[in-house]
Amino acid sequence: MTLKIQSKAPLFGLTGGIASGKTTVANMFAEFGVAVIDTDVIARAVVEPGEPALDEIRRVFGSEVIQSNGALARKRLRAIVFSDDGLRKKLESMLHPRIRAEADRLAAEAISDYHIVVVPLLAESPMKTDMDRILVVDCSEEIQLVRLLERDAESEDQARRIIASQVDRSTRLAMADDVVSNEGDLSATRQQVTELHTLYLSLAADSVTT
Repeated sequence: MTLKIQSKAPLFGLTGGIASGKTTVANMFAEFGVAVIDTDVIARAVVEPGEPALDEIRRVFGSEVIQSNGALARKRLRAIVFSDDGLRKKLESMLHPRIRAEADRLAAEAISDYHIVVVPLLAESPMKTDMDRILVVDCSEEIQLVRLLERDAESEDQARRIIASQVDRSTRLAMADDVVSNEGDLSATRQQVTELHTLYLSLAADSVTT
């Protein structure tokens, strides 16, 4: 049986390529008092020391992906899984059900007219069917690459592999109900979010009355 996120409020999925600015946009929605459920945050929590997922990762990938303090060596694990599709899918099969279950719990507890659910790999995820609407944060792959190199200090080859491992930009845009262009000017990005917030409040109100 497939777990479906249960929520009394509409769920609007927010996605985009790595380093496209998903967190920036999500934070702008949060400033309006919107509940933001970030699966990246959940993903980090489910692999904390003492969590069953971390023990499973150790069994599958070996002690080399565990730091001396017992925490996950994220960069080492990322280098492994982004060079092997089979291992990446194995890791996803271990983490995704746990992430979805926690997202379900948070959605049930959250209080706002609508909820933003941040899912970086929404195009590839069964969580896509949970969403009432999909918002894609968009920028060019060139900008993604620059931001990823600045943010995570990846090598260019590794950064390109990470970008290439995700669905392409056109596929993300094709599934979008809404798009926020995040090519650099934050004031322009904020204006787009403001307009979408107004729209989403209207859609949420309609969902209550119908």
